[in-house]
Amino acid sequence: MPLRIYNVLGREKQDFTPLEPGRVGIYVCGPTVYDYPHIGHAKSYTSFDVIVRYLRYSGYDVLYVQNITDVGHLLDTEEDRILKKARQTQSKPMQVVETYTKAYFDAMDALGVQRPDISPRASGHIPEQIKMIETLIRNENAYVVDGSVYFDVTSAPDYGKLSNRRVEAQEAGARIEVRGEKKNPEDFALWKRADPEHILRWESPWGEGFPGWHIECSAMAKKYLGPTFDIHGGGIDNIFPHNESEIAQSECANDAEFARYWMLVGSLLVPDEYGNPVKMSKSLGNFVTITDALQQFRPEVIRMFMLGVHYSNPITYEDGAMEGTARGWERLYNAVRLTRRAMNTAPAGSADGNGILPVLDKTRADFAAAMDDDFTTPLAIASLQELTREVNTLLNSGANVGLDVLNAIHATYTDLGGKVLGVIPENEAETGNGAREAALIELLIKMRAEARANKNWAESDRIRNELANVGVVLEDRPDGTIWKAN
Repeated sequence: MPLRIYNVLGREKQDFTPLEPGRVGIYVCGPTVYDYPHIGHAKSYTSFDVIVRYLRYSGYDVLYVQNITDVGHLLDTEEDRILKKARQTQSKPMQVVETYTKAYFDAMDALGVQRPDISPRASGHIPEQIKMIETLIRNENAYVVDGSVYFDVTSAPDYGKLSNRRVEAQEAGARIEVRGEKKNPEDFALWKRADPEHILRWESPWGEGFPGWHIECSAMAKKYLGPTFDIHGGGIDNIFPHNESEIAQSECANDAEFARYWMLVGSLLVPDEYGNPVKMSKSLGNFVTITDALQQFRPEVIRMFMLGVHYSNPITYEDGAMEGTARGWERLYNAVRLTRRAMNTAPAGSADGNGILPVLDKTRADFAAAMDDDFTTPLAIASLQELTREVNTLLNSGANVGLDVLNAIHATYTDLGGKVLGVIPENEAETGNGAREAALIELLIKMRAEARANKNWAESDRIRNELANVGVVLEDRPDGTIWKAN
């Protein structure tokens, strides 16, 4: 089955055919770095992390570009987010940018989100933006007013084709402040003149100013991926006006199709005071930072929660749902632990596989079918959960499972759950707090083994009971004691 992607530009699933066989160019709108990253970022960038991982797993050579917005992303009041944060914290704007860029990458690293190949900053690509604006003015798609430059949406007949919002249907002032200097209320800024108090400013043919938000992505995407590339990703919240404006200005400036496939991630919601799911918003104070989430849950659990719905669907972040995901992840990872421990004492060869090898083949086939169908991660996870039931049955049966079979089981988990989904750590030493917890549990198991060897049954029972009280169940087996978390 070929890889199929739901293309928002066209509203249908389409076979994926890259521009250049075997190579994929993908651009994803990155964060505006004015505050700490939150779990909404985790949903978006975990989703694209898995998409890029699967493309590479499938054999594609992927060039992944994800920008950093450090200027030009304005509030509805036309106040720059970076400047507002700088005033609040009595900092320099670039101090704000450096602080929160580092925080973003630290959070993504902690979640196991692999870094993009290129992370261009908007402020580092001002010449490319000015050049594109000059082209738009020359093509009569843009006009200059008192040091600012605006894109004329009426010059792009198909403006609105991504969001299905046509110019004639727009109401003046909807999400865009009506300025008397614009020809049309829907026209958007390519370049803004800088007021005297505006710190972030650059020289341009139209005077000192700064770029509009939309032109930044268009210029950076073209620089690193060319005028036309394969996949553009982002959040559904930015479909209008940001993504829509990217398309219009890029196609008018380049006289070429912009992105061929558009993939947009659904929003992350949180319960309001009545338990109803609402959009997470910093202004409402209902957001959760990734750092705070990682204090409660392992990064693999957070990833598995985000992947538990299709990337295009919304999901509600709440403790009950996260705890349920944590239990599901423990069942999955316990099977990996059992496999790894069995590998330490297994006989060489492929003795006694009890029919597990065809199950592994089916798991890989089911996983690929799910991912090839528009990256349907819930079904991909379900294929691993089904495998886990079979593996637990095999390893708890007392069968003399050979090392070749165990290696095949382990490779299936690490390829699909590790390399693609990122929910199976390579080893406990790489899992932060989880590693320390596992080490402490193993230490208690050793202490209990010593108590049993000394026939100190009371101490042995006490350790078992104390672990049970915190949800750790011990199982004594002929080859030693294993544990699992309930």
